[in-house]
Amino acid sequence: MQTPKQIVAELDKYVIGQDEAKKAVAVALYNRWRRMQLSAKMQQDITPKNLLMIGPTGVGKTEIARRLAKIVNAPFVKVEATKFTEVGYVGRDVESMVRDLLDVAVKMEEDEKYATVRSRASQEADKRLVKLLVPGIKKEKRQNTMADMMNMFTAMQKGEEPKTEEPDEITDEIRNQRLSVAEQLQKGLLEDRELTVRVADEQPTGGMGDTYGQMGIDVSSMLGSMMPKKMVERTMTVAEAREVFIKEESAKLVNTADIYHDAIKRAENSGIIFIDEIDKIAAGRKQSGSGEVSREGVQRDILPIVEGSQVNTKYGAVNTDHMLFIGSGAFAEAKPSDLIAELQGRFPIRVELKNLTETDFIRILTEPDNALTKQYMALIGADGVKITFTQEAIAKIAHLAATVNTTQENIGARRLATILEKLLEDILYEGPDMQMGAITITEKYVDDKVGTIAGDTDMSKYIL
Repeated sequence: MQTPKQIVAELDKYVIGQDEAKKAVAVALYNRWRRMQLSAKMQQDITPKNLLMIGPTGVGKTEIARRLAKIVNAPFVKVEATKFTEVGYVGRDVESMVRDLLDVAVKMEEDEKYATVRSRASQEADKRLVKLLVPGIKKEKRQNTMADMMNMFTAMQKGEEPKTEEPDEITDEIRNQRLSVAEQLQKGLLEDRELTVRVADEQPTGGMGDTYGQMGIDVSSMLGSMMPKKMVERTMTVAEAREVFIKEESAKLVNTADIYHDAIKRAENSGIIFIDEIDKIAAGRKQSGSGEVSREGVQRDILPIVEGSQVNTKYGAVNTDHMLFIGSGAFAEAKPSDLIAELQGRFPIRVELKNLTETDFIRILTEPDNALTKQYMALIGADGVKITFTQEAIAKIAHLAATVNTTQENIGARRLATILEKLLEDILYEGPDMQMGAITITEKYVDDKVGTIAGDTDMSKYIL
C-alpha cells in the first residue's frame, strides 16, 4: 500500500494544485489500509471518515476521486445525487449506487481471476479454432433416443447448448491438416483470417429487467437456468474469435461463486462511491411547485446507505458500513449546513477546492501526463503533422481562459478545452489533407484565432 505522500505524488501527475484536498483523500485512503491491519473486533468499530469536497465546477473534484480509485485498484462508481428520487417516484432507487459499485467489483474480480487461467484457456481456445478451421466429416444424423433427450435437458439445466449432433469423423488427412493449422496458429500466421463462430446472444435486458435489477433480482440468470442460451452466428477474424473463446473457456475454469464472494468483500472494504452534485439536493435551495420531489426526502433515503446498511443485490447481500463515500458540490446556492444534520454528520471531513488561477492553467496545459496540449499534439500527429506550442502561446491561452472565466461563468479547467478546440479548429480540419510538416502555435496565432472572440463579451458567451 502506498503512503499518503506517495498517493499525493501520484495524484500530482494528473491534478494540478488542490493540495489540501489531495492530502485529505490520501489520508482517508491510507486509513483503510491501517484498519485492515487491526484485529477483526477493532475493524468493526472503525468506519471510514467520509469526505465532502466543496468547490466550483472544473477544479478537479471528480478527477481526484477517479484517480484515487485507480491508484489502489479499488471499485469506484460516480453517481449524481439529482438522479435519485424518493421511493414512489419515477427515477433511480438510491440503493442502485451500491449495486453499480458491486457490478464494477465483480468485473474487476472476473478480470483478475480470468488472468490467472488465461494460458490454459488460450490452449483450449486454439483447439476450438483448429476444429473450426479444419472441420471433421459430419456423420448422418440418427434418430433421437431417450438418452439424447435426457442429455439435452441436462445441458439446458446447466445453461449450456444442447449437443444434438454426433461427433465428427476424423480421417488421417484431416488430422494432418489440423496439426499444420495448429502450428500456423502458434506462429500467428492466421490472425486476420475470417471464420464464422457461434456465440451466445448477449442482448441487454431492458424494460422490466432493469426494474427487477434495482430490486436485486437477476432476471437473466433466472431465465437462463430454465432455457438454453440463444446462439447466433458471427463472422470475425481468428484473433477476435480467440478472445471470445478464451473468455468462454476462462468462465469454465474459474468458480463463479468465488468471484461473487470476493467481489462483495472487495466492495465492502475498499469500494468508493462518489456522490456528485450533492448540493443540488440541499434543502436550502428553492423548490418550484408542490409536486416536485422533496430534496430532503432524497437526503433521508441516501442517509441509511451512507450510515451503513445491508443492500440486496443479484450477487448477494452487501454491507455499506465500511465503504468510502465522497460527496461533491459547488455549493454556490446552498451551503453544507443546508443538508440535513444527520447527513452532515456522515461527512465529517470538509475540503474546499480553490478556484484555478492563470498560473494553474499554465501548469495544467504542460505538466500532467495527460495534459490537453499533449493530447492534441498526439491527435494531430496521427495525420503526420507535428505541432508544437511556444511558452508565450501557452501563457496566452491560460490568460484567455482565466479572463473568460472571470467575465462569464466560471467553469474551471474545462474552459481550456473550449479554447483549444476553437484555436486548433482549422488544423484539425485540414490535417488529413496536409503534407508531412511541422506547425508552431505562437502567441500571435492564438491572438488571431481566439483573442478577438475572448475580448468580445457577447461573442464569447456563445463561442467560448
